[in-house]
Amino acid sequence: MILNVKLMFCTFVFKIMNSMQISLKLFTLIALMVGFTSFSAVRASDGEVNWMTMEEAQEKIREEPRMVFVNVYTDWCGWCRRLKNDTYSHPVIAEYLNNNFYPVNLNAEQKEPIEFRGVTYENENLGERRPAHSFAIALLQGQMSYPSVIFFDENLNLLTAIPGFRPPEGMEAVLAFFNEGVYKEDSNLDAFMSEFEGTITE
Repeated sequence: MILNVKLMFCTFVFKIMNSMQISLKLFTLIALMVGFTSFSAVRASDGEVNWMTMEEAQEKIREEPRMVFVNVYTDWCGWCRRLKNDTYSHPVIAEYLNNNFYPVNLNAEQKEPIEFRGVTYENENLGERRPAHSFAIALLQGQMSYPSVIFFDENLNLLTAIPGFRPPEGMEAVLAFFNEGVYKEDSNLDAFMSEFEGTITE
């Protein structure tokens, strides 16, 4: 009788321990899955510029005045893709743009009209090999170089258009030049860039 009780007790304890092991494995698996999902979400947010349209930027400026940064690109432009993949994906650049500017991504050949300061701009060149939008033509003053970046002040006054690809360290200097107001005192961007010490080393 005592032996049977001991056997039953041992069996009961074994089942509990086995159940605890399964629960522990299940808990560990769930924790790993949650941790991986959270890590993936954080990584996905790294290096992402919160691009918006020109219309959205104008709405934002009414709520909180900021400078507007416009990236002008086309779908066929190889340097535009490199700027997107190498420069805008850099976490320092993405954070700088998101925190200090209203970043606008403008397809210079888009079909849709653009509303800017009460004026509607259309793409009047649809059907052509390089159908430049009238708004892009106005911003670049007819010098259709891609990629180009454009800066507006907090009152939506056009400051300048800067053509060409820039790596992350070069773009950081350009952004600082305008965000810190250096352009108001000295228009020599190249001189500023040659002395600029940013946070990006590579």
